[in-house]
Amino acid sequence: MQEKEILQQLTRRGFMGASGAALLSALNQGAPRALASASAPPQATADTLILLWMAGGMAQTETFDPKTYTPFEKGLESKRVLSTFPSIDTKVDHIKLSQGLEGIASIMDRATLIRTYQAADLGFILHSRHQYHWHTGYVPPLSVAAPHIGAVIARTLGPRHPDVPAFIDIGQNLDIGAESDALKAFHTAGFLGSEFGPFFVPDPADAAAVVRPPAHISRSRFERRQHQFRKLLEHNPVLRHGSDYQQQSLLRSLENAYRLMTSPAAKAFDLSLEPKESYDKYNTGRFGLGCLLARRLTEAGARFIEVTTEYIPFRHWDTHENGHLRAKEMKRQIDRPITQLVLDLEERGLLSRTLILLASEFGRDMMVEGKPDKQVKDQAQQPDVIHELKHYGMHRHFTAAGSVLMIGGGIKRGYLYGKTADERPTVVVDKPIRIEDLHATIYRAMGIAPDTAYEVEKRPFYVTKDGKGKPVMELFA
Repeated sequence: MQEKEILQQLTRRGFMGASGAALLSALNQGAPRALASASAPPQATADTLILLWMAGGMAQTETFDPKTYTPFEKGLESKRVLSTFPSIDTKVDHIKLSQGLEGIASIMDRATLIRTYQAADLGFILHSRHQYHWHTGYVPPLSVAAPHIGAVIARTLGPRHPDVPAFIDIGQNLDIGAESDALKAFHTAGFLGSEFGPFFVPDPADAAAVVRPPAHISRSRFERRQHQFRKLLEHNPVLRHGSDYQQQSLLRSLENAYRLMTSPAAKAFDLSLEPKESYDKYNTGRFGLGCLLARRLTEAGARFIEVTTEYIPFRHWDTHENGHLRAKEMKRQIDRPITQLVLDLEERGLLSRTLILLASEFGRDMMVEGKPDKQVKDQAQQPDVIHELKHYGMHRHFTAAGSVLMIGGGIKRGYLYGKTADERPTVVVDKPIRIEDLHATIYRAMGIAPDTAYEVEKRPFYVTKDGKGKPVMELFA
């Protein structure tokens, strides 16, 4: 059986098992040696990257790529519906957005909008597989544990502030049930070592508690427990089977966490220190407070921050039904805090060196599952004629086109990249961009060459697939 056929027949359970095996294998991998890049490192245009992750598949025609609006009515033919919201004007004459994004529309003169991201063909669509591919640049399963893009940036560039974690992940609870192991598989530094992995803040409202000892334990007692814990790890039989590098990397990650707890930089995690007026501007829920925390951490010296709307199957952007109402609620949650994040960073003089990226694993369409020339098994039923509001809205997984928003960090202002068809199927008709080139663009902004590689198992592992990603220079100012 060919490799492609094997991947297409991989079940959810098989993916989680294969991912878990690769993750465990990282313990036995030695120090990843940085290899000389064939190309010179580019001049960085950004020092910090904030990834705003629209987990679950954001419907592009309901957000950043609106098409003809067809209002709901009973008896409406499904095939007539392209967008369930009217479009609105933005600060840029030739760019329209979907109703509900009025705040972001007011700052589009600071942004570049990509409408032509194309997700990979991975067979039967699993969110966890596409999210793994987006975050690592590689298609699972792999023989090595691939690092998250945040871990690559943390390892290659190092921290901006010695006490602030270089890679911070905000808003994702990893214990979500069926796909929990799959999410854990790419929320790691993989073979790079634990010290470069994410510092997790599942709920930004409780971020302060993450960086302080429990209230009922004294400082001296906490320090004694840390010392005993380190000794326990040093003599743990599981770790003794791992490489010296991975053992030491885990211990260094613990030291880094302890240093943060005793540092003044920990105050950046305490949202109670934010003025009420500012706090309220962001407070649309967990994601909004995550954006506020991202701003504070950017000021404190974080290198890479991911804020997610959180992936939970059949919730949030994973709109298998009630697509219109769910999209309306999600836009309410993201519009004001993203707008405020941009304005606050600009006011503080940080936007020019901070790259903000809004993305999702793929887009959505009401009628097409996958893409027109490579459709896969439907995972949502859609009647030919709509009689109930729950069938009104984009809910099938669409990999042929999706939107990406980029702001700051040397990216053009008020710029539109690429075009999709105005009628179904709304496929890319000009300037497609795939993950290896999107990643190369991100890495280029951060001063990392796309053919940067680390030696793993005596072979190079590139930061973009096979080192062949090409930055889209048209996007840079």
